[in-house]
Order: sequence, then C-alpha cells, then structure tokens
Amino acid sequence: MTSAVAERVGVSSLGLVPYEDALKEMRRFTAERDAATPDELWLLEHPPVYTLGLAADPSHGPKIDRGIPVVQVERGGEITYHGPGQLVMYTLVDLGRRGIKVKQFVRLLEQSVIELLDGRGEVRPDAPGVYVDGAKVAALGIRVSRGCAFHGLALNVDMDLSPFGAIDPCGYPGLAVTQTRDLGFDFGVASAGERLAALLAGRLERA
Repeated sequence: MTSAVAERVGVSSLGLVPYEDALKEMRRFTAERDAATPDELWLLEHPPVYTLGLAADPSHGPKIDRGIPVVQVERGGEITYHGPGQLVMYTLVDLGRRGIKVKQFVRLLEQSVIELLDGRGEVRPDAPGVYVDGAKVAALGIRVSRGCAFHGLALNVDMDLSPFGAIDPCGYPGLAVTQTRDLGFDFGVASAGERLAALLAGRLERA
C-alpha cells in the first residue's frame, strides 16, 4: 500500500442506472478489489424502486401498491425510496486502509451533505441521515465487507416525493421528507453530485 493509492478517489457519473444493475456492480467491485485499488464514488440516479436494509421491518411499507419494485439488500437502515431526480452516491471506500471507523465514515457523509447545503441541516443520533427543519433530505445506508464500504447515500434534489408517502421512511411512521429544490437550492442532480463528491473526497483525504 502507498499513500498515493490511499489518497486517490475516483469519481464516475453514470446517469440513470437500474438499481439491481448498480447493486451487482458494487458487489463485484468490492469482491474483486485489493489493497492497490483506488477508492471510487459513483454518482447516479435510479428508476423508481424501494429498497430495504438487511434488518428492515417489512411492515414499514409500502402500504399501497404503486407498481414500484421492492428489493431487499445487505446495507444497513430501513426502507427508503429511490427515483429520478434523486442523487445517489455509492461510496466504494477502503475504510481499513484509511484508518476510518464506520461511525466516523457516517459522520463524514453527513457533514459533506450539510456543507453542500451551506450549513443547513442537522443529524440525529438514532437515525442516520440529514434533516432540515425536521424533514429528511438525505438518507444513508452502508455495508462494510473486509474493511471496505459500499452502498452510500441518497440526496433528494428535484424529484417526485409522493412515493415516500406509501412507506414509513427509514422506519419512522409519518417522517416528513424534503428535497433541495424546495429548500431554495437551484442545482440539479449532476452539479450536486460533482460538488458533493468533491466535498467528500476532501474529507476523506483529511481524515
């Protein structure tokens, strides 16, 4: 291992990708990477899909059939929704190589989102993610395998929020959700992704 490898963070903008295709590629990348593999951040959007974390309670939804598929995966966290207009950033980061603990990594993700939002936003000790005035704007869910993180975060930018109404977002009945457009930010998914990736990469290099 060299410090140069540890410091590099590649960023890929992938556009609209079916969830299960991205999941397959994340698993493959994580299984095949070694000590010399640079970390990567993947920026993308998904067609409509509900995803449930490993220990998610199915009773949290969806409560009505909207024709949206439901996929159970190995990340942490409860149920959430992904759809066009939401920035998804998958964080393929070797935490062990960087000497970063899982809780520290979660804080790095949250603080990067808050910095993107010009300091607006807060975190909750019992429910990872970022909230503005009590409404959730970013959800987090990661998995660590052999010291390497995958999955990541989802930031609501400019999307149809109504599918959240069919579930208990992140396992909390009645939890309000919001998006950056409604908070007065005029960036789109692509520009938000570029800025957020740069912020997180900087934090990783300083960690």
